Amino acid sequence: MNIIYAPHCDDEIIGCFELICNPDEEFIIYYTHPENMNRIDEAKNLKSLLPNIKDQLFDYSFSTFEKKYTYYFPDPVYETHPDHRQIGAIGESFLRSGYNVIFYSINMKAPYIHKVKNPDNKEFLLNQIYPLQNKLWEYDKTFILFEGRCKWLI
Repeated sequence: MNIIYAPHCDDEIIGCFELICNPDEEFIIYYTHPENMNRIDEAKNLKSLLPNIKDQLFDYSFSTFEKKYTYYFPDPVYETHPDHRQIGAIGESFLRSGYNVIFYSINMKAPYIHKVKNPDNKEFLLNQIYPLQNKLWEYDKTFILFEGRCKWLI
């Protein structure tokens, strides 16, 4: 089981598209920013399209940690958005406590960013799930067509 912590609705697709589209992996997604409550209906569409997403939770809870899971957090170093860095710092503390944590980034300056294999599929999914957000990536298609994940060693 994989658990993705996404500060905002759309971060899960922008940062972890290839991962969540893998039908052999199961996911729970936690949306952690309070403003996500206004976008529940939008985000819930993701689960209807990807059956490997077991649940989507809209809260700030970090109480469900079990060492058998893999946790995905925004990178607290390379991310520039304060909400991403804040949630990433929580991920760093769990990594230091012995949990299996992998960091993802939507910042093109992270040294582990790579081009996704199916960029058209990623763009289509973002536009289908988050149509009201498409102004955010309208002029920066390259931004949404890259992603990366990194396992820190402590």
